[in-house]
Amino acid sequence: MGMNKLSKEEQVRVVACLVEGNSLRATVRMTGIHRTTIQKLLVELGAACSAYQDKVFRNLKCKRVQCDEIWSFVYAKDKNVPEEMRKQPGVGSVWTWVALDPDTKLVPCWFVSSRDAGAAYHFMHDLAGRLANRVQLTTDGHKPYLTAVEDAFGSEIDYATLQKIYGVAPEQGEVRYSPAQCMGARRAVVLGNPDFRHVSTSHTERQNLTMRMQMRRFTRLTNAFSKKIENHEAAVALHYMHYNFARVHQTLRVTPAMEAGIADHVWGLEEIVNLLK
Repeated sequence: MGMNKLSKEEQVRVVACLVEGNSLRATVRMTGIHRTTIQKLLVELGAACSAYQDKVFRNLKCKRVQCDEIWSFVYAKDKNVPEEMRKQPGVGSVWTWVALDPDTKLVPCWFVSSRDAGAAYHFMHDLAGRLANRVQLTTDGHKPYLTAVEDAFGSEIDYATLQKIYGVAPEQGEVRYSPAQCMGARRAVVLGNPDFRHVSTSHTERQNLTMRMQMRRFTRLTNAFSKKIENHEAAVALHYMHYNFARVHQTLRVTPAMEAGIADHVWGLEEIVNLLK
């Protein structure tokens, strides 16, 4: 069954499965639609979601932004990547850089890449190009942010870092399931004059949990990880389209896009599918 043969209802059923955190194989079982057809729909719809959000997330009136990076992997974990594939981009550890407005809960931009200085530079310039005014920014203590933020914003930002301080990790054997205990956090002003009451990354970390819960390929300790970087990027773009436009936020009672003044209604899945036109 080719994608052009999928009816609108079938496309909506597939998207409903994917945005609720089902893997491709589970979606095949639930819809009876062939895996390559679902994959093709995901990649094409992901590109359309990415393009739409890129276009509408401009001139944003955010006052504060929190950034974080979330780990995942494509094809295999680093230690299991075959020798001949080690140099290939998009194989092994892949990080999704995420920006979040803690007031509207909007995610104005994200970037799927490595965790290096080049990725930080791209991500920060992308964010800077979407904002209408000076913001207060909080990131974790990841070093590449420092030069990237200054390069993208110059002195037109109030920027602080929040560095978590961890205790001793648990005994070997428990490590996979129990991370080291967080003993506190160290705040540091980097640029401008940030208000210390708002130096926080907890909203974006909560958003990471949403990603892990809603996107099957981010779930740890399973075999639902992405096998190809294109599929991974598409899944992330679809996830954020659904998160920003279609999912009513519990505390806001509206979607993040509505709260940010970008949408005037809750999007249905059919509307998301219609982006394919």
